Order: sequence, then C-alpha cells, then structure tokens
Amino acid sequence: MLARLMTNWVYGGFLAGFVLLALLPLVGASLPLLLVMLQLPVYMLHQYEEHDDDRFRRFVNENMGGGRNVLPVPAVFVINIGGVWLFNLVSIWLAATVDLGLGLIGIYGMLVNGVVHVAAAIAGRRYNPGLVTAIVLMLPAGLAGLWQVTASGHGGWGFQAIGLAAAIVLHIAIIGYVVTNKRRLSA
Repeated sequence: MLARLMTNWVYGGFLAGFVLLALLPLVGASLPLLLVMLQLPVYMLHQYEEHDDDRFRRFVNENMGGGRNVLPVPAVFVINIGGVWLFNLVSIWLAATVDLGLGLIGIYGMLVNGVVHVAAAIAGRRYNPGLVTAIVLMLPAGLAGLWQVTASGHGGWGFQAIGLAAAIVLHIAIIGYVVTNKRRLSA
C-alpha cells in the first residue's frame, strides 16, 4: 500500500489543491495571510504538471543521472510531502500563530522553485516538467504574497532572510541528495 501511495501521491494532491483553493474564501483571514495560505494549493497544482506520469523523476534521472536512478520514487515522495507540503504547512501555522512574516518561508519556497524552473529552462533551452505552472501560477502567487506580507509591516529583513534561507537550504538539500546518489551510483 505504501508503494502505491508513493507512486500516486500527486493525484490526491492535485485534487486536494482544488479543494483548498475553494475553501480559502471561507477562512476569513487577512489578505496577506490568505496569500501565505495560497502557496500550498498552488504548489499542489504545480506538482501535478511536474510529477504526473513520473515526468520530473524521469527528467532528473535522464538529465542529471545519465539514465541512472539518482532520484528514486521514495525520495520524490519524501521531498514533496515533507519538503513541500509540510514546509508550507509549518509556514502557514507560524504565520497565523507567531508572526505573519514567517509566512515568507513558504512564499520563498515557491519563488525559489519557480526561479529554478525558469533558470533551468533557459540554461537547457528546453521545457522541464513544472515550467508552465511555475511561470503561470507559482511566480505570480509568490510575488503577490511577498508584496502583501512585506506591505503589511511583517516582512522585515529578518523574516526575508529566514524565508529565503529556508527555501535555498531546502533546494540545496535536494540537489545535494541527487548529486550524492549520482556519485554513489558512478562508483
């Protein structure tokens, strides 16, 4: 059962993304907090483009791993459920209960991912799985959230640094994992 869940998580997330979007107007939160909350369902919709039919994993394994399995299915599951859903969930809770500025953790997570997709497309001069939703959904939602949280007075430099650092560390960890696997499989 866990193997099926690790293989098919993206489809439940895609549908849950629409449910979360539909529930957002009922929350009654301020616009900046709503935009912090928006990051998770938008990311879930992005994950569908990225991971449907195992596109992203196959893309990474072919292009970074030379055909080797440097990004196995369990890693994709952990990265996306723990490194995206949990990352955003913690950011939302911190924004709602500690300080709105901590919502920048999820916002920068989305912005960094969107920029990475665009940079990879430019560098490789081709589409990568997730590029369209990165441009159409992630970057606009992330920039709107960044603007609103900052304009609310809760987006000071300390919160900016925390959010950006958390997003960069998460992405470096993922790349580091793939590079380590590539070296291990090459040995």
